[in-house]
Amino acid sequence: MDDVKNEKDLVCGLLGRKLGHTFSPLIHKAAGEYSYGIFEREPEEVADFFKNGNYDAINVTVPYKIDALNACQVLSEEARAIGAVNTVVRKEGKLYGYNTDYFGFVYMLEKAGVSPFGKKCLVPGSGGASKTVVAALSRLGAESVSVVSRSGDVNYDNVYEKCKDVEIIVNTTPVGMFPDVNKKPLDISKFASCEFVGDVIYNPSVTRILYEAQRLGIKTANGLDMLVAQGVKASAFFTGRDEMKSELIPEICAEVKKKTVNIVLVGMPGCGKSSVGRLLAQKLGREFVDIDKEIEKRQNCTVPEIFARGGEEEFRRIETEVTEDVCKRSGLVIATGGGVVTRPENQFSLKCNGFTVYLKRDIESLSTDGRPLSAAKGREKLFSERKHLYEGWGDITADNNGEIEACVSSITSSFDEFLTQK
Repeated sequence: MDDVKNEKDLVCGLLGRKLGHTFSPLIHKAAGEYSYGIFEREPEEVADFFKNGNYDAINVTVPYKIDALNACQVLSEEARAIGAVNTVVRKEGKLYGYNTDYFGFVYMLEKAGVSPFGKKCLVPGSGGASKTVVAALSRLGAESVSVVSRSGDVNYDNVYEKCKDVEIIVNTTPVGMFPDVNKKPLDISKFASCEFVGDVIYNPSVTRILYEAQRLGIKTANGLDMLVAQGVKASAFFTGRDEMKSELIPEICAEVKKKTVNIVLVGMPGCGKSSVGRLLAQKLGREFVDIDKEIEKRQNCTVPEIFARGGEEEFRRIETEVTEDVCKRSGLVIATGGGVVTRPENQFSLKCNGFTVYLKRDIESLSTDGRPLSAAKGREKLFSERKHLYEGWGDITADNNGEIEACVSSITSSFDEFLTQK
């Protein structure tokens, strides 16, 4: 910064190509008093932005971390050694480049209780984030670190043969990031020795690769801890503080999750998901989405009319598409249809950004009005078919046999506990 500025006067932000997924403004709002904006630029605009852009300090994300390295006149020892810059500060007429991702990634590993010492590691991706992760794994004593890329010595055709015995995998590619949440860079099931899968992606909170690792009983970590930790460290560079406010990291992580993780209600038709969801959304200041109502709006007809037109199969197909589209968003309260659990592929949609609540109500209290399957099959039969699914998909069970206020209160309490979990 050419002239010493008050922290409140600093113009800071995030530079990247597509930034609709980012949580960085939430983090920096808590980390400092400076303004923090979004700078979306195309590749041909980046060089001029570094030189002439209106900013005092910026974070840099994919795909511009190497561009940032080349644009800076002064590099920190860490940034030079890694070969990537994610934090740029303008001062004394020069651009100073730092790499705070290194600190963030090491924090992620420590938080997850994972040590790469003596382990065989695999890193999908060869960009700036990959350089940081490779450097950290190597410095922390990994036995080997292999990078998989489209055309490298280890590529997506031979990786399962060349690296079949890896123990740690860290995805540094954007594959699986919002909005293309159903994609994955690798098939984790082909690595029989794998003990840990990390992903630098934080939106969705559970990427497809992490979801499949969890189903195999493998320890996982997403990129939120890394993102917040590097952001807090970057904030110290932005403001010129001598020390970073490391105590803020867990607090900000919980705050980001509180604002972004969906609360998803599952349960039998007529158990009160819509009523509970509306009140819950109202109390939390969130948008409420009823999947059945969303289906009716998009199809321009009612659920019973869809059943009459094409039967359950057509309805489930439409329901799956709408559920995936809605649930990959962030910060919602979502009421699902009673039969969403009958399609296994819907589980990832609910879990990718969601805290799932099984809303339970006594069978005799369940309404069948406007519910074709409840009327046709009977509530008891439907419940016997789905009970284990509701219980298996739900992170918690909430009782809705009493006052709705009590039910909502129990859900919010459980959600608060979830936010502070390790």
